[in-house]
Amino acid sequence: MVQRRDLAVLVGGLAVATWLVVRTVYGDLPPLRWWLPAPLALLAVAEAVAARTLRTRLRDLRAARAVGRGQSPEGAPRPERVRPVEPMLVARMAVLAQASAYVGAVFLGIWLGVLAHVGPAVGRLLAAGNDAITALIGVVVSTALVLAALRLEDVCRVPPDDEGEGGPLAPHA
Repeated sequence: MVQRRDLAVLVGGLAVATWLVVRTVYGDLPPLRWWLPAPLALLAVAEAVAARTLRTRLRDLRAARAVGRGQSPEGAPRPERVRPVEPMLVARMAVLAQASAYVGAVFLGIWLGVLAHVGPAVGRLLAAGNDAITALIGVVVSTALVLAALRLEDVCRVPPDDEGEGGPLAPHA
């Protein structure tokens, strides 16, 4: 499980380090283009969609298993109509979510460090205006990636059954 405190420390440390580096070498850096954070945006969207899809499938699976035990709420799907969820898929999604949360935190720290330098320089440096827009897009996209990754990780947790045994993916006895 990703510790939010670890992510916050990573973001803060990298923001300070990036600010120091950018402050020193800003004149030698190439201009930052608005599309640089685009891969992070694609990953954030993919993980948000995966979290929503997986949450729905797991909810339907739990409801279908409740039907099989005779405890079904009205409108629950019948067990034979529910597509099973592979446990390894859930495990892989959990690992992807954990890794993405750290990647998003790294880039969030970097973009915050860049923004901390170019933001105040917008009025005096010509290139700082476009770089500030790119850094702001990077901050938004990186934050979205961290949030989507944390949501996906949360969806991948397997809660215990009512009897306290296994979870929704545990085989029936």
